[in-house]
Amino acid sequence: MTKAELVGFMAKKAGIGKGKAEGALNSFIEAVSSTLKKGNKIALTGFGTFSVSNRKARMGRNPQTGAAIKIKATKVPKFTAGKSLKEAVGGKKK
Repeated sequence: MTKAELVGFMAKKAGIGKGKAEGALNSFIEAVSSTLKKGNKIALTGFGTFSVSNRKARMGRNPQTGAAIKIKATKVPKFTAGKSLKEAVGGKKK
């Protein structure tokens, strides 16, 4: 699903115009981005949790030459699915 398709789906389900739905989606994306940038997490009960994970520095290989290269430590966004989302896509049910 593309962003445009998601906006259309949100507009239809909420009974609002596409402009307002796009504004809501952009606000959600901005909230998640700014919260993760500060190092905090967002937990949406049943849906999942957005957080920041620290990836350690490590050695890698250049696939073209095979030469060893050092990969710097970095922070990466992480999403962990909640129980309801896992069940909705066919995960184990308890």
